[in-house]
Amino acid sequence: MTIAWYGHLKYRKVPLLAAIVVSWLIAFLEYCFQVPANRIGYGEFTLFQLKIIQEVITLSVFVIFAWAYFGDRLKWNHGVSFLFLIGAVAFAFLGKP
Repeated sequence: MTIAWYGHLKYRKVPLLAAIVVSWLIAFLEYCFQVPANRIGYGEFTLFQLKIIQEVITLSVFVIFAWAYFGDRLKWNHGVSFLFLIGAVAFAFLGKP
């Protein structure tokens, strides 16, 4: 999803409709993996836990993407934010059924 949502920003001269179509094709491919993963994981994890896992993975991939594709750098406050996310994940998994 990261590439579908943000990859086109590097090519702002490409017509918007083309960016939308390419983004949807990329997103479709991801959904082909995400939907079965959620079906398999649901029951082992709660719905809330699945969503939290997905968000942490998405943000982790985004950091790598922003650095590798756009050359953006991670700042101290972003690092602290990730520490809070790790805490949120740990808190969400307390009392796992």
